[in-house]
Amino acid sequence: MKNKYIVQGVLGLILSGLAACGIVRSLGENPQGNDLSRLDSLSNYKDGWFQNDSARPKLLGRHNPFMALAGRRETLRPSYSLPWVSIDLNKLPAPAPTLVWFGHSSVLIKTEKANILIDPVFSDHAGPVPGLVTAFKGTTHYHAKDMPPINVLIISHDHYDHLDYNTLKKLKDQITRIIAPVGVGSHLRYWGFDPAKIIELNWNQTIELPNNLNITATAAQHRSNRTYKEESKTLWASFVIKTGEYKIFYSGDSGYGGHFKQIGQKYGPFDLALLECGQYSPNWPWTHLQFGETAQAAADLQARMIQPVHWGKFAEGNHPWNEPIKMLIPSAKKLGIPVNAPRIGEPYTLGDPPKTAVWWDFD
Repeated sequence: MKNKYIVQGVLGLILSGLAACGIVRSLGENPQGNDLSRLDSLSNYKDGWFQNDSARPKLLGRHNPFMALAGRRETLRPSYSLPWVSIDLNKLPAPAPTLVWFGHSSVLIKTEKANILIDPVFSDHAGPVPGLVTAFKGTTHYHAKDMPPINVLIISHDHYDHLDYNTLKKLKDQITRIIAPVGVGSHLRYWGFDPAKIIELNWNQTIELPNNLNITATAAQHRSNRTYKEESKTLWASFVIKTGEYKIFYSGDSGYGGHFKQIGQKYGPFDLALLECGQYSPNWPWTHLQFGETAQAAADLQARMIQPVHWGKFAEGNHPWNEPIKMLIPSAKKLGIPVNAPRIGEPYTLGDPPKTAVWWDFD
């Protein structure tokens, strides 16, 4: 009995410590009560969880995060500090939409009348516990305080490398409106965001916004969870961003599937596709794009140019850190699709020649 109380006391101290440093709160909160009951009417929510259009292969079983650690290579992380460009994000030109990439999937899009921020992660790690999935050297020079006023924040799903509690806490007062897949708003409301600012979309739902913006949530092939216990209680999505005559696609996280061609047929062609490229693994071949699939997805989307995201900041797969971009360029060339690969912080304006200088090949 005495040992029981000792264990309970130790666990209590651990939980108190985690709560004190914000780790427990960063877990968020899945839909509850009325938020949960509203999900039952959705066609892609069945048996208590969101489901993809394509059935998950039975052989995969449950995702095991520890398998990603097996067989990791020395080149998993760059041996040098990655190059970056320092700019004033409040003074970006916008004759056409201008994009700035901050590593991984964090992107700012400056249009003539608005600032759109996608999946911002400005922490030095991805996950609830610091020190496990740490950012590469040279990728943490931009912070929440450097961002201009954000007219629209887009969140693709609730994984920690896309929905970062510490970053959003700092950005909170700069954000006018948030677009997120169904269910993700529960996390945001739990963190104190004004419910009136949050718009949750299911696949193929569109919202017309001020400043000449039109945003549509589209399908992706992925999953969601912020704890290992509860999976796919919130939706994941890709997005079509239309501003004036320009159209940009953002994949979020997604495995390859027929949804890319369907999106291309319904919403394309696209001036630029921000497509995930990296953090693939034999452990999750179904939920991330593998070799050659990023270029093929762009072709299916009828994209005029690819800009790879989901690489260049965190090591979450078990491949060399720069392998994704090295594999993408020749596969895209075969399909006749240019690749835009700017450095972190380096602006790119739609219509300009793609950024092609090789800055990733020094290992």
